[in-house]
Amino acid sequence: MSGLEKLEGELARLETAGRRRSLVPQRDLDFSSNDYLGLAGSTRLRQAAIDALGRGVATGSGGSRLLRGNCDEHERLEEEAARFFGSEAALFTGGGYGANTLLFSTLPQRGDLVVHDSLVHASAHEGMRLGRAETAPFAHNDVDAAADVITGWRRRGGMGTPWIAVESLYSMDGDRAPLAGLAELAQREDAMMLIDEAHATGVFGPGGRGLAAGLDGRENVVVLRTCGKALGCEGALILAAATVRDFIVNRGRGFIFSTAPSPLVAAIVRDALRCLGDEPDRRDRLRTLVRTAGRALDKLGLPASGSPIQPVIIGDDRRTMAVAAAMRAAGFDVRGVRPPTVPPGTSRLRLSFTLNIDDADIVALMATLRDRL
Repeated sequence: MSGLEKLEGELARLETAGRRRSLVPQRDLDFSSNDYLGLAGSTRLRQAAIDALGRGVATGSGGSRLLRGNCDEHERLEEEAARFFGSEAALFTGGGYGANTLLFSTLPQRGDLVVHDSLVHASAHEGMRLGRAETAPFAHNDVDAAADVITGWRRRGGMGTPWIAVESLYSMDGDRAPLAGLAELAQREDAMMLIDEAHATGVFGPGGRGLAAGLDGRENVVVLRTCGKALGCEGALILAAATVRDFIVNRGRGFIFSTAPSPLVAAIVRDALRCLGDEPDRRDRLRTLVRTAGRALDKLGLPASGSPIQPVIIGDDRRTMAVAAAMRAAGFDVRGVRPPTVPPGTSRLRLSFTLNIDDADIVALMATLRDRL
């Protein structure tokens, strides 16, 4: 059997299981993107790009940041981001998946333990696979379970540093991590925290600083904030102590050997951060949409997440995709999510509420969904 035939066979198995994926174009009402504040297509960020090009900012960096790819726009963004989030230092990278892989493969050392929430991003798992440290999951959002994992590891002779890894707002369930309790655990166990703020940045916290606002600046906290969701751009910001930043620059293979992000994008991200302070009404309007969705979900007998991410659990893979297709045919861009992205038996519609829709659109969506569940 040829290599191509093996790949075709695997695709056929995915098709049989109802898990073969394909790319679906954007269309109709946006209920699937992570553009929570509606910035991706905004006039403001378009103008930021035009202004940056007008002052000569390059579209490409030309190399890794340790060669000639380190540009003034990267450094300006990092200075402003560190100041905005209250962290000692920041590092701008190409995207959230790569940044998570970079963090987990670089920071925890041999002899350490990464104790991670069972539902953390796939990119965190990829980084752990490439890393040197032992890894162990704990039950979702259960601080006591995390403590038990660390205690058991210590009893077995673990002498290194525990690294507690969580998302502040979970991408498939829309629920929040118990950050205060986990921070207390980290302090008690002399542990480090790795907090993925991908879906909370710009949406929650004072000035849109996320659910981890207030933990920035602690020497045992590393926060990842991506720029491709509520900030409407692309790339990722790692907020941490200066020593952590310097270690990544020196030892992080995913940073050292990657072409630097576009200086033009760095300039646009700077304006997106300023927008969080200049236009708080965007967050106000988003909260109103989430409340409208909560009331509509209650009428359908479905639990509301209280965030812009709303799962509607269906369970069966094929039925999930059929309902998603029916919703798109009715004019609502809704996507289905299946294993391995979510646990087996929990295939779902992942509804996303953004400023690209309004209250009336949500009411219409829920009425259409009621007839298809």
